[in-house]
Amino acid sequence: MRRRTLLCGVATGTISTVTGCLGSVLADRPDNVVLEPQSDQQADGEELSYPAYGQPMPAVELSSPQTGERIDTGDLDRTAIITAFFATCPAECGVLLRRLADVQAAVADRGLTQSAVFLPISFDPERDDAAALRDHARRVGADIGAGNWHYLRPNSPAAAERVVEDRLGIGFERDTSSDRVAGYDFVHAVVTLLVNPSGIVERAYRGETIDRDRVANDIEAVVAGTSGSTAE
Repeated sequence: MRRRTLLCGVATGTISTVTGCLGSVLADRPDNVVLEPQSDQQADGEELSYPAYGQPMPAVELSSPQTGERIDTGDLDRTAIITAFFATCPAECGVLLRRLADVQAAVADRGLTQSAVFLPISFDPERDDAAALRDHARRVGADIGAGNWHYLRPNSPAAAERVVEDRLGIGFERDTSSDRVAGYDFVHAVVTLLVNPSGIVERAYRGETIDRDRVANDIEAVVAGTSGSTAE
């Protein structure tokens, strides 16, 4: 079933993620999360298109072009950072993924590489093959050799829509009016999820200019507060 669509229309370059549409809504802290309620969440979780604080992460199983292995987001044993992007994005995705690569480095500095995994999901499988994603990792500074950064790729545009938009609630639309050489662009939402090892969302960060220190601190807190998590 398709999740609710994002609210407030389309902004330049991205689908608006309802910032400013609703006042901040704080929920009671559920038993299955580590962090306190998210103070900058703009609506009750049931009103958002994507899974928010205290809600289960939808289970999706996708292949990693790096290794060929199948990764199931419903069966993770580590704290996970999950987002959606496309590698040829000229703006938002590059900013976001560079910041997430910085978070990956900060996590490594704290000895938590084995306790946290980064899972960027492509919604452009036609262009984002293994070579394109290796080049993307180089450009944004992600360390795919560390073993905790896995690009995930649906096997077709239709599958990308089912996974990213319908299951995860992260909206995107192909824009064929673009004059870029690649022939098309995407208008898309920018949402990054922090999911604990039990598969529950601890944070849903919005926009590409995430606070790298905040995200690294949140990951560290979730790792420390989750039984069974193992640092290096």
